[in-house]
Amino acid sequence: MTLAASPIRFPDVASRTVMTRRAWWLVVLNFLIPGSAQVLAGDRRLGRFGLGATLTLWSLVIVALVVWLLWPTALYTVFSTTITLWIVAAVLAFYAVLWVVLSLDTLRLVRLVKTAPSARAWVAMLSIAVMVAISGTAAYGAYLATTASGFLASVFIAGPTEPPVDGRYNILLLGGDSGPDREGMRPDSMRVMSIDAETGQAVTIGLPRDLEYVPFPDDSPLTAVYPEGYGAIDGCDVDVCQLNSIYTEVELKSPEMYPNAVAEGSEPGIEAMRDAAEGVTGLEIQYYVLIDMQGFEQLINALGGVDINVETRIPIGGDEDNEGVDGWIEPGLQHLDGYHALWYGRARYGVAGGDYERMRRQAVLQEAILQQFTPANVLTKFQEVAAAGADTVKTDIPQTMLGYFVNLSMKTKELPVVTVDLVPENGIDPTDPDWEYIRSLVVSATTPATEEPTAE
Repeated sequence: MTLAASPIRFPDVASRTVMTRRAWWLVVLNFLIPGSAQVLAGDRRLGRFGLGATLTLWSLVIVALVVWLLWPTALYTVFSTTITLWIVAAVLAFYAVLWVVLSLDTLRLVRLVKTAPSARAWVAMLSIAVMVAISGTAAYGAYLATTASGFLASVFIAGPTEPPVDGRYNILLLGGDSGPDREGMRPDSMRVMSIDAETGQAVTIGLPRDLEYVPFPDDSPLTAVYPEGYGAIDGCDVDVCQLNSIYTEVELKSPEMYPNAVAEGSEPGIEAMRDAAEGVTGLEIQYYVLIDMQGFEQLINALGGVDINVETRIPIGGDEDNEGVDGWIEPGLQHLDGYHALWYGRARYGVAGGDYERMRRQAVLQEAILQQFTPANVLTKFQEVAAAGADTVKTDIPQTMLGYFVNLSMKTKELPVVTVDLVPENGIDPTDPDWEYIRSLVVSATTPATEEPTAE
């Protein structure tokens, strides 16, 4: 009666058919509901513990799924903090060990010697495969969580959050080039990304590096030095008084102007560029992101490259007359690796069309990256991305804002990005800028009621 009532716990050990069928059931149950094999056929105390842990994990997953569907920002925020990631790593490590114990115990309960000889190897291999798959996945997840924690701690700060201004977040994007032929780093790419805090609609404003007489906000320390604009009266402390020289001058000559910059996750030169960008656009800029172009190649490679529709032949290397060119990026739809994407965005000589054409290509590259690099893509290659990003990206965006910005970026991806480049093509003379006109372009582009900006 007992044998019939409990064939899994009290099987007919003399029947290889029964023992083989029982072995398959135990292995499958261990895979589907870890702990259930022990409850049915082994140590019930261990089984209840394993089953309780399994049901707890399922409950957490269901809660996380519901939160993600109803309030994704909360979930992104929770999982973008260092403490949470360490907790996740500890939990996953616990489950990795637990599933190894349960799998090995299930293999013991199977009693391979009592099963059919032809099935023994298959049962053993399936049991081991299940153990490696489940425990290995949990262990790898724990490793990724610790890697993510270290990456976030190295890139993002723990400072206070900033509210939107007039319903928008304005972020200064700097592409820095610290090549061996330069004294310090000089930003070669400068853009302001203005994002609607509710809809995610993004406007990207390209700032030419050769803008002259750049104004500063009234509360900027640079206003006292250059009341009529950068270099307008008696020149400046570097060789060329243009927009991208402001970083170099402040960083190398007068960092004391911004004594709190480093403590707040920035640099004096970056804060000077923030003031300059605010003076040019009339926008209050809450955050900055600096990407060192020396590491940009590694970052693009980590993400698997980027697809770009190249409109004209782009030189790789060479001088102003395209002498000494190392190669070309040909027209047409191209999948660019990091090396070629870097040159697509930085080339500015000869047929490449100079700085203004380069600004346009940088906007194309920026939008392509935004559209193609999904969270799933980043997650599958997270180790490479983290290794590249930690040395490439610097920002003052706090960790507590990451969840919000990740959710906002999802909305941004679904909307067209409006581009406003402050170039001669749009009626702007970089040697004698009309600041009121420039700010009117910015206002037109960033005002929600305006369907089409004045400049694109």
